[in-house]
Amino acid sequence: MSTSLHHRAVEHLGTRIVGGTLPTGHVMLAEHLEEELNVSRSVVREAVRVLQSLGLVETIKRVGIRVLPAHRWNPFDPLVIRWRLAGEARGAQLRSLAELRSAVEPVAAELAAGNAPDALRQELMDISLAMREAGDAGDTARFLELDIRFHALVLSGSGNEMFANLIGQVTETLTGRTVHGLMPEHPQQQALQWHIDVAEAIHAGDGPRAREASDQIMRHTIAELAPIWESQPRVFVPVART
Repeated sequence: MSTSLHHRAVEHLGTRIVGGTLPTGHVMLAEHLEEELNVSRSVVREAVRVLQSLGLVETIKRVGIRVLPAHRWNPFDPLVIRWRLAGEARGAQLRSLAELRSAVEPVAAELAAGNAPDALRQELMDISLAMREAGDAGDTARFLELDIRFHALVLSGSGNEMFANLIGQVTETLTGRTVHGLMPEHPQQQALQWHIDVAEAIHAGDGPRAREASDQIMRHTIAELAPIWESQPRVFVPVART
């Protein structure tokens, strides 16, 4: 099976479902997808398996492939995040991610100050200083690479494997903001300093200061992005009765 064909089928269907072109309840037939995408049945079958794993569709015998509502999707999967950031729900996705990060990253920074290995602490220091250089130079691509690495190290350095498993989500957030023009060409000096403050506090083993500086980063991020999501509705996930 061609990996590129499989990828194209997943991307084509995923973006249309998340973007609302294929609405909740819409039923697709495998044979129609073969014709539409000009791929084999095996490619369609594998693409549908991926979409099922993300909670986007379900297959029903003698009916077809049905699109599921948004509250059934896996909101933590990087693919779902990427597709939401590319569509009209961009604001709502940014809000959810920013709120998640604001709840997790300051705690992760505090934990990293107490638990991170020495090599990670030093790398974090080096990256925070390199971020300032890239930000001042307006090197967007380099800054994105460093920013992703910085936040990944903070999550990993916490020593909490569940926090570390949010690295993919943070990566898609930062990448999406850059790709869609939602990051300034020259980051604010105060924001750059807060990253250095986080790194210095973790390096020094000062948990409360690391948490406070990380919290400042997230408060700034939320204030910066809030206008984008003002009119976007929230997703309320039904709670099953026990």
